[in-house]
Amino acid sequence: MPEYVLDHHNKGERDRLALMSELLDPMHRRHIEGLGVGRGARTLEVGCGNGSISAWLAERVAPGGRAVAVDLDLSLVDAQVPGLELRQADIVAGPIEPGTFDLVTARAVLHHVADAGAAIANLVASARPGGAILLIEPDFLPVKVAEPAEIRAFWDEWLQWSREQGIDYMIGRRLPASLAGMGVQEVQAIAETALYNGRSPWAQFWLETIVELRDRLEASGKLRKGLIDAFLAYCQDPEWWTQTIAFTAVAGRASKDRLDD
Repeated sequence: MPEYVLDHHNKGERDRLALMSELLDPMHRRHIEGLGVGRGARTLEVGCGNGSISAWLAERVAPGGRAVAVDLDLSLVDAQVPGLELRQADIVAGPIEPGTFDLVTARAVLHHVADAGAAIANLVASARPGGAILLIEPDFLPVKVAEPAEIRAFWDEWLQWSREQGIDYMIGRRLPASLAGMGVQEVQAIAETALYNGRSPWAQFWLETIVELRDRLEASGKLRKGLIDAFLAYCQDPEWWTQTIAFTAVAGRASKDRLDD
């Protein structure tokens, strides 16, 4: 797995993860609830970040359940909840307790993974036969029609820079076929796009992200200073409305006929 662009040890990463939890946890929880995961279930979240979803899962499956939270770096996990087990591991290296979990979920992880196919296969292998799998990843298609033109140009350069960092911001649309190709059953997918204006939580998320990365962006020569300045200015303009990501939620069930190695 390549170096994570937004390293957990960066100065603003704790606040940025908290803001991401505020923005994405409601969607994530809603999809988990739709899968019927409840008391007594065994759950696994890979790429747990600050642990907000795993902590919620630990409370949801109690009593008698088990919630495992996995990340390469657990230093920003704030959750202290009974029944929550933290584990440092790399999902590319292998499954977590193969064939064990009633729910396996990962959010905003796979687009950073060099070998996403291996990671997905290991996520699927971690689920018990018939267990639920829920993946949530971005698709940056909306930025292709963002307005005004200088914002569209900013995102074009951002995507070019991201590809060179090993980040796949279009992975969301490919997840349903990936899961189906691995024998996952009952695959369903839906994409949700937030429209937001300047000074909103989403605008603040992007402002913090770009400010944190600005030195690297400018040093790369891939993003022009003028476009970065323009984007940051729009993020502070409440009259500017836009959309950025279609977050794709893909769910399915591990095959009940699967033969484990």
